[in-house]
Amino acid sequence: MINWSQCTAVERNPAKVSGAWVFKGTRVPVKALFENLEGGATVDQFLEWFPGVERAQVDAVLEHAQRSLETA
Repeated sequence: MINWSQCTAVERNPAKVSGAWVFKGTRVPVKALFENLEGGATVDQFLEWFPGVERAQVDAVLEHAQRSLETA
């Protein structure tokens, strides 16, 4: 399980999207990124479909996930 509390690009608020981890300043769940990538979408497509999310946020989330998997 990835500890998202250490990733500065995301936030969690019980009053926002049922408490799911979302990209900071948006209502877009982090889970949406991984679901779209699994479905064959590119990062550019994801950013086009979710205009509130910034590339730097996606990069930070992917880097955090990679680091978490390396230490698991």
